[in-house]
Amino acid sequence: MIGGVIRLAATLLLMLAASGLSRADDIDRSRPAAFVQALVNVPEGKADFARAKLAVDKFVDPSIDEVAGLVVIDSMAATVNKMLNTLPSEAASTSVEKMKALRTFLYEGGWWNNGRPFEYDLSDSYGQKPSSQSLPNYLATRKGNCVSMPALFLILGKRLGLDVTLSIAPLHIFIKFNDDATGKTWNLETTSGAGFTRDAWYRQKLEMTDEAIANGVYLKALSQREALSILATPILDTLIATGRYEDAVAVADVLIEAYPANAYTLVKKGTAYYRLLDANIIQKYPKQGDIPADRIAYANGLYKANREAFARAEALGWREPKLNYTAKIE
Repeated sequence: MIGGVIRLAATLLLMLAASGLSRADDIDRSRPAAFVQALVNVPEGKADFARAKLAVDKFVDPSIDEVAGLVVIDSMAATVNKMLNTLPSEAASTSVEKMKALRTFLYEGGWWNNGRPFEYDLSDSYGQKPSSQSLPNYLATRKGNCVSMPALFLILGKRLGLDVTLSIAPLHIFIKFNDDATGKTWNLETTSGAGFTRDAWYRQKLEMTDEAIANGVYLKALSQREALSILATPILDTLIATGRYEDAVAVADVLIEAYPANAYTLVKKGTAYYRLLDANIIQKYPKQGDIPADRIAYANGLYKANREAFARAEALGWREPKLNYTAKIE
């Protein structure tokens, strides 16, 4: 998960006195909140994560061929099943062996992937390049990040019948895998060969508060609706990047309804409010005396909304990640 967050300092405005989806070809980009609402509000157990992810990717990049993407994914799942067929039937039916076969298919070179395993893209580890988070880009280049890599593992895992979902840490997504034989849940770090990873490792590498973990911000196994909201996050990031700030706020509200403890979405909502304030007030009226009387209430509303979004995130235990690619204006 990527992208800077922008919040207002208290001093900045002292001068102011507030899947239900059809084909991705049918996306109405003029109504992104409605699109995201349809994406996340799929009946429990009915979500097709492949279609959802490709629909999100196509919203961001209309040139994406989601039908071709589905063909590739179905072929990959079929290949993993062929790998499982080489095992005794009793072993091949277990969730652990299915998980191991999927891990081998993705991360070890062999006939199953034409000797081209999937790798972490060290040149763009945070997914900053345009479209780098998309599934088709990952499938084509075999190089991914902490958005595309867990997304593909989740999609293929679901097709194999695995009990897998997403989980998050600060600006990071990983997999929760449940072993149906033991009932034990494991973290799988998909940027590192889907190896078993303890919660303590994430806490050591990615700073997070006890409050954030207790409140479900980080390290929890996400529900279907929560996981879909995470997959839809690039739409929010794209709306902010392209200046569609009011749409970004509306999409953020849909995502927050789906996953109330999603602090990342809260701070992005705050960022969208700041962008609105900057574009409509700060840049137009650099001096206090220049602000028309009929715009003061509007400006104060944006300022208040920015502050409230960050306050809600902080109340959940969120703290701004100490990473050099984040941005904050104070």
